Amino acid sequence: MRLQDHILVPKHEILKEEEVEKLLKLLGVSKEQLPKIKVTDPIVKEIGAKAGDIIKITRKSPTAGVSIFYRFVVE
Repeated sequence: MRLQDHILVPKHEILKEEEVEKLLKLLGVSKEQLPKIKVTDPIVKEIGAKAGDIIKITRKSPTAGVSIFYRFVVE
């Protein structure tokens, strides 16, 4: 079973470069200002992300519905 298929692991996806540009402009921040996630994190390894990528994490919540978070992959 893949880690991402586990019920407790939220959806993780690597953003495309054009999505990154829009996101950073919308938030008014640089990549380095986003919260970080290590390249050695098991889910980062599973989805094939590398240092410098931005990951979109989509969590489902019974109270909030859906919450989206972003993480900058670092060494």
